Amino acid sequence: MELVTLRRNDGTRAGRVEGEVIVVLDAPTVREVLADPGGLAAAAAADGGETVARAGADLAPVVPAPDKIVCVGVNYRDHIEEMGREAPGHPTYFAKYARALVGPQDDILLPPPEVSTSIDWECELALVIGKPARNVEGAEALDAIAGFCVLNDVSVRDWQRRTSQFLAGKSFEGLTPVGPGLVTTDQVGDGSGLALSTTVNGVVKQQSNTSHLVFDAVDIVTDLSRVMTLDPGDIVATGTPGGVGAARTPPEYLKPGDELVTTIEGIGTLTNRCR
Repeated sequence: MELVTLRRNDGTRAGRVEGEVIVVLDAPTVREVLADPGGLAAAAAADGGETVARAGADLAPVVPAPDKIVCVGVNYRDHIEEMGREAPGHPTYFAKYARALVGPQDDILLPPPEVSTSIDWECELALVIGKPARNVEGAEALDAIAGFCVLNDVSVRDWQRRTSQFLAGKSFEGLTPVGPGLVTTDQVGDGSGLALSTTVNGVVKQQSNTSHLVFDAVDIVTDLSRVMTLDPGDIVATGTPGGVGAARTPPEYLKPGDELVTTIEGIGTLTNRCR
């Protein structure tokens, strides 16, 4: 099943994708679907109501206002190699906030050039929590994951590197597209073995597979749930593979007018114009 959050004149509504149409659900966003213990089953069974065409639908971030957005850094072997780092012994976490998120077809709002021109792409598999999880592991950790979506952790590199902490360069408003929908685990399993890619203006910049993750989705949920309770709708981005602009010679960065396309096999594609 694939769930999306639709923008409408009267606000937002959750929807279930069925081929070329979206079945409108009785919930304002995907977060409310997940917060209801029977929400996923009800979403799967909903029928006979309003539908809209998938083509041209105005999609919000799949969870527009999650309680938590947690990201994992340096988590792909090929990216670790290109950056000249050593593989970490534990996941490296940093946070984002809801205003950073934009929809799967929205413009990416680059900061003005006097603030930064070092804006980089980072294709990421993101998991979405489906039920409260605290001190879980193994099958219980996987069961806490409702499904997966695509996220591009567009990063302001000079702000990221100003200190040893990543947060400033990762939390700029309007820079993080996410979606297009939540694809449930019955469709994509634990998120392993999925091809992912980034193109800029049609040129491939990143091309890898989630099998190269150092810590996979279950590892991350297990570890992170030792720290905090993960709640329905929380988004956890699992890291980016090699091919980022900062690691190129010379470095390459996004500029106004660029089209950024982020794709993960079995989940979907984000298409965002920079302005």
